[in-house]
Amino acid sequence: MTIESITELNTLLMGEHMAIQSYEHFMEQVEDSTIKKTLQKIQQDHKLHAVKIAEQIQNLGGRPANDPPMMAEFMLTLKSLHKKDLASIIKDAYVGQKRGIEKAEEIVKGDLDQNSKNLLTDILHEDTMHLSILKELMNHLDNNTSTPIH
Repeated sequence: MTIESITELNTLLMGEHMAIQSYEHFMEQVEDSTIKKTLQKIQQDHKLHAVKIAEQIQNLGGRPANDPPMMAEFMLTLKSLHKKDLASIIKDAYVGQKRGIEKAEEIVKGDLDQNSKNLLTDILHEDTMHLSILKELMNHLDNNTSTPIH
């Protein structure tokens, strides 16, 4: 079970690295300081998740993956070739967050040791809160397209 746990945790760790890069990309395109701070907070949580997952991998005797997959970097580069409006940026963040949650939920159902399951359950709880925050931002932007969030 330890090898399986390490493999699955490394998959999630790479996902956290991708999320960190994605939020960096989103923040570069957002001018509204309140929304930027919200995205920064979510990114900080993903950084903390990455640290916790890496520590758990080490505790299991494994070696944490350091870098996100090359394809993720390539996709982010392609997306950055054109500027998006604020609603599209928040929607992209929401979709990415939702995909990450779905992947983590799939992994939690698999062969993980109990400590890893507990860690992922905590991370999933925070990620679900991020999803709610992003949904709230999307709803606000849909209702007030001309008014920035303050």
